[in-house]
Amino acid sequence: MQRHNTSRSSRCISRSFLTMLCTLLLISLLIIVTFSSYTSYPPFIFPTKTTSISNDLIYLPYSLHSQVTNLQTQLGVLLQQLHNESSDSKTLARFSDQVLQIALSLDKLADGLSRISSNAPASDNEMSKVDEDSSEPEESEEDQERSTSVKNFNARELHDYISSKPNRQDGKKIFLGVEAISPSIGLSCANMPTNVDRFMSYKMYGMCPDDWDLAQKLIAAGCDPLPRRRCLSRPPPKYSKPLPVNSSLWSQPSSDNILWSHYKCKEYSCLFSNETVNRRGFFKCSDCFNLSKRGWENEAVSAEFTIEEVLGLKPGEIRVGLDFSPTTGTFAALMKERNVTIASATLNLGAPFNEVIALRGLLPLYLSIGSRLPFFDNTLDIVHSTLFLDGWISMELLQFVLFDWDRVLRPRGILWVDRFFCKKEDLPRYLDEFAGLGYKKLLWRVVPKTDKLEGELFLSAVLEKPIRR
Repeated sequence: MQRHNTSRSSRCISRSFLTMLCTLLLISLLIIVTFSSYTSYPPFIFPTKTTSISNDLIYLPYSLHSQVTNLQTQLGVLLQQLHNESSDSKTLARFSDQVLQIALSLDKLADGLSRISSNAPASDNEMSKVDEDSSEPEESEEDQERSTSVKNFNARELHDYISSKPNRQDGKKIFLGVEAISPSIGLSCANMPTNVDRFMSYKMYGMCPDDWDLAQKLIAAGCDPLPRRRCLSRPPPKYSKPLPVNSSLWSQPSSDNILWSHYKCKEYSCLFSNETVNRRGFFKCSDCFNLSKRGWENEAVSAEFTIEEVLGLKPGEIRVGLDFSPTTGTFAALMKERNVTIASATLNLGAPFNEVIALRGLLPLYLSIGSRLPFFDNTLDIVHSTLFLDGWISMELLQFVLFDWDRVLRPRGILWVDRFFCKKEDLPRYLDEFAGLGYKKLLWRVVPKTDKLEGELFLSAVLEKPIRR
């Protein structure tokens, strides 16, 4: 009992010491800020370029203002976390290490300021010590626009996220060849600051808000990638162990393993019920949640080719690929039975597509059509897409998509465009885009599309990427 009290007392003393140290560092930082404000421009108004130092007025670089602001932010976060966190030894060790790094940065900053405050002359071509340590290349117009856009965001967590994260070994490059990691967010995020702020407003280390629909809205509108968050994902309340791999491919998943809060359907049986077919909102894949329907295995219907036809074109050569479609993974499941690994890229368009793909023991890739594929060049054997790229897509966007598919396909790889449909008069223009890749036609079929509108055609094609010299 006495040992326990002694240990707890020791932790309290250590915690009090760290709090006091953080406070002293903050006071030191405020003194530096006051000094820099007095000897240069008014607070928070700093020049963007380094100028010569005169006896009457000292101009400090913008990079110094950034340093001070970052240190203020780090100290504020440290004090808040130290107040909230538990007092275990690992936490104290982590805080002490962070405080030490900030103390070293403050020492370097103070040393640089002392050199400036001495009346040593400096020419227009000479930089101060502070500039040598912290200056960056002059910003381009694009960088300045990006900085202005960032100021539109209010969420503190977002500003913490997008700030550069220097390596712990100051000035040394890590194995990635960089001195700092710069987290990225999509360019369109700057056009939707209110929604991005909502997405980044949460309790750190707590449960994430149930807001995947907001995240998908941002992704679909081009805010992709989204910023990462420091909160815990929210699971379904009655989550149970998924089915074994040998039986999960063609079994209907349990409703308990899906979070239904933002879907019209609230249980799995609703997804393929005839009573809800007209109001469920995922018309692009009207039958794909009924896992008893195994398309692509039967004889070709309408414009489809069978999997056996396609795999028979290159026996044993198709091993890994991508399916970019509104899908629950049926194509990937059929290919898995034939020892082919397929990643299924889709969004949750009104229904839990990604959850069902994963519950079947397959690989879901949560990705929008506007994003560069997360695969390296010349690595995939096959890219397949069905009922997704069709007459709604602009020619320019189609070009970017096709050339990205071409990038990830290996030489002699297969592009399987399954049931691409458009108006009859538009087909020649789309065919020109496909022809622009210079692929060899292995299978090709154009047939009328008769299910809804007249004057539309289905195109299905299996194309081979050439070897380019």
